[in-house]
Amino acid sequence: MDLRQLNALVAIAEHGSFSAAADALSTVQSNVSTHVKKLERELGAQLVERGTGELTDAGSLVVARAKRVIRELDAMSSDVTALSHEIVGTVRVGAIGTTARWLVPALVEITPERHRHLRLIFVEATTLGLGDQLASGQVDVGVLALPASGSEVRTMALFEEDLALVVPRDHPLASRALVSLADLAREPLFLPLPGTAYRDELDQATRAVGVELQAKAEMDSLRLIASLSFEGCGLAILPAGAVPNNLKEDVVTVPVEGLAPRLVGVAQRRRGLPGAPVRALVEILTEIVFDPSRTPDGVRPVPPDRGRAPLPSPAAPPARPAAPGASPGASPAAG
Repeated sequence: MDLRQLNALVAIAEHGSFSAAADALSTVQSNVSTHVKKLERELGAQLVERGTGELTDAGSLVVARAKRVIRELDAMSSDVTALSHEIVGTVRVGAIGTTARWLVPALVEITPERHRHLRLIFVEATTLGLGDQLASGQVDVGVLALPASGSEVRTMALFEEDLALVVPRDHPLASRALVSLADLAREPLFLPLPGTAYRDELDQATRAVGVELQAKAEMDSLRLIASLSFEGCGLAILPAGAVPNNLKEDVVTVPVEGLAPRLVGVAQRRRGLPGAPVRALVEILTEIVFDPSRTPDGVRPVPPDRGRAPLPSPAAPPARPAAPGASPGASPAAG
């Protein structure tokens, strides 16, 4: 068994056929077929249905393991390169949309200045979707709402952000210094779908005071809710980071009594050690969050005394110092 055989099988899984896998690997189809046959011979099982190019059950199991092997080898290479204080590699960063709005521009600005050979790929998804993508290896780092579900990820709190009612400036509630949940029960709202973490938090808060929110419409994307609210289509309860500065002349954010801040953190796969590119990215994330000039109003970094344990890392030269009080750490996946 060698890496070429594993790469061939993974390429078939990702591209759907032997010929497409050969194109992706810049080789010929006969080489891909030879690698897969050798792997099947060694494992004593058929891995790919020749007629359809689909993986067998055994093939799916092997691909899942092969991806982990390939990721670890990539991380090993990056760690060795980092010994010369040069971070080289690619990090796939997943982020919830309302946070990506202000966090990604800062990452795009800082990362090339700090690590010119560190390549970032950004994926926008929901908190639930990011948990699944982390577990499957589709993304390396996720910025999502806590607590995160699933046992395949470990998390570290980054910041908390206030939740507020977003209304047009000419709306009757816009002049209020504070609104109650009882006030909001009389207003149809754009709401997240039931069962999402954000909706669960809203429902828990309203049940505690004996009221129920009315849904003007329910959506699976908080980013879509924010966009419609900014267009004046309806009212919504949004995290502070969702509101761009250039819209604050058109909309007003009104604090909601009884709503706790939302906690947002960074998540990684629980299995395996993070490579140097991932550790460098997490360091930059933490630095951004602790820089008040880069965070929106209503967003506050999690203080260092919240008891965050350090993320595991292999023996390597110490990373660049993070912002004061911003040393990375981990908490259980349950938040």
